[in-house]
Amino acid sequence: MPPRRAILTVLSLSALLHLYVGMRLLPAIAPQGLWLAAAYGVLAASALLVPTGLLASALRRLRWSDQLAWAGMLAMGMFSSLLVLTVLRDVTLLILAAIGGAGETFDRGSAIAVPLLALGATLAGFFNARRLARVVEVEVPIPGLPSSLHGYAIAQISDVHIGPTIKRRYLEAIVARVNGLRPDAIAITGDLVDGSVRRLSAHTAPLANLAAPDGTFFVTGNHEYYSGAGEWIAEMRRLGLTVLLNEHVVREREGDGVMIAGVTDYSAHHFEPAHRSDPRAAAAGAPAHVKVRVLLAHQPRSAEAAAAAGFDLQLSGHTHGGQFYPWNLFVPLQQPFTAGLNQAGAMWVYTSRGTGYWGPPKRFGAPSEITLLRLVAA
Repeated sequence: MPPRRAILTVLSLSALLHLYVGMRLLPAIAPQGLWLAAAYGVLAASALLVPTGLLASALRRLRWSDQLAWAGMLAMGMFSSLLVLTVLRDVTLLILAAIGGAGETFDRGSAIAVPLLALGATLAGFFNARRLARVVEVEVPIPGLPSSLHGYAIAQISDVHIGPTIKRRYLEAIVARVNGLRPDAIAITGDLVDGSVRRLSAHTAPLANLAAPDGTFFVTGNHEYYSGAGEWIAEMRRLGLTVLLNEHVVREREGDGVMIAGVTDYSAHHFEPAHRSDPRAAAAGAPAHVKVRVLLAHQPRSAEAAAAAGFDLQLSGHTHGGQFYPWNLFVPLQQPFTAGLNQAGAMWVYTSRGTGYWGPPKRFGAPSEITLLRLVAA
């Protein structure tokens, strides 16, 4: 269980933020009466549910833990938009006040608009998060690519986050779609789970059905380390996946080799000192007939070291593309790339928006994806 002080801190912060929203919106919508009391009651319930979503893993022993997690995550998604829109409304009111005032009509109308827009964004975001991820096809131009490797296809999934709200059926649909793409290889670039092997092994079992001629490869993300990385590494191997821990394998086409390497998560050494991420070690000992070097690295910020180690392409995730506004604006503060195909020196970096979601079942402006990357001659 989380420390009691941490729980009280989360509850207090949630209460204060909900109180701010209530004080800024409700007097303009319903200054008095039963409507005002009911609205504050809804906000009070949300103030309790949001921390429930954040602390879902600690509630797993409760009989209704999954239902509480769902309620908490939905409340978190709704309140996130409600808070952001309330702040934007206040900024707008301040600007209008500086140039002459907004007027009572705008004050009330904007206060009504905020929860309606938040609800609309939450419903649209829920639909986008829960539907099966679309397939994004990307061609990656590689200088000097031999004809034997032209069209070599890697299917990438990332950041599924199997846990409180993502279960077996969600993953089964992903596996079926990936297999339908008939790739040469399959890459899972971390943050597959949010929970222990004991709790989630029944839900990750469909991974055993992934099939590609050159294999299915897995690298750890930061959430694997929150969830017991050692046990998950063993479980992935039991399911038939090749786990790459700062190492590589070579697959061949007509005598030309493609290296598929993988590193542990960029922050892994904070949890397991022996797991320090090392792209150079992952590339060490590559045979001379290797023509393309591909690195699986959960976080895009591995790119600098990967480019220096001589890789041609890095496949990453972690960012979720921001998942929903405005969090996409904060990704560049930590990561060099948010989504899509970019370059780091002479190396390509593809950053997946993720195949599932973390936390609230909500995606807005950052659709989930299953990526099919094809190597083509530059």
